[in-house]
Amino acid sequence: MGKAKETLSKTDQLIIDSYKTTMEGLAVYYGEAFEFVLHDLTNLDHSIIKILNGFHSDREEGAPITDFALSMLEEINKNNSGPFITYLSKSKYGKPVKSTTIVIFGEQHKAIGLLCINLYLDSPIISLLKHFPMTQPANFISENFINDSNELIQRSLEKVRNEVNKDERISISQKNKEIITLLYYQGIFKLKNSVQIIASELKVSKNTVYLHIRSLEKN
Repeated sequence: MGKAKETLSKTDQLIIDSYKTTMEGLAVYYGEAFEFVLHDLTNLDHSIIKILNGFHSDREEGAPITDFALSMLEEINKNNSGPFITYLSKSKYGKPVKSTTIVIFGEQHKAIGLLCINLYLDSPIISLLKHFPMTQPANFISENFINDSNELIQRSLEKVRNEVNKDERISISQKNKEIITLLYYQGIFKLKNSVQIIASELKVSKNTVYLHIRSLEKN
């Protein structure tokens, strides 16, 4: 009898599917010089289940795993080596490629897939530079990169309070409510100690803050 075809469990399928969205985000960020390939290791003959910028290698979904990926998996199984490898190779057209292959693990730490990222080094430099603008764009987004959630709460409050205080359309009696509303829609109250910190800074009771939050949650 032939060997039964292996399939992914529901949990493993969810893990694999989560990488599809990751790939799409990476492709938008890095641009068309990069090829992103997702393999399902339960079907090596048709392992590619998602590929972005596949024009580089002329591969499509349903294509098989590569010989190098197979040997990499054997090496991992035999020697318990690292779950990723970065290397230089050549494309089918003889052009240089810098690649990273990352093993995706599922339940019981079993290898269920591969995420391969290939940078085609012969790509026009403009295809790289257009994704990394040298000047500040008009839609520049301010983001706080900090190590402490309390500091994040403080900074977010300071920014929102400045915006509200400058808005003359908001009456003095409504400013705290507006500040709490803006912070709520930014998700700040999902952080630990946020209500206590905001109440202290605004010089109101925690119950007042909770009252505004409950009112917002009803809408």
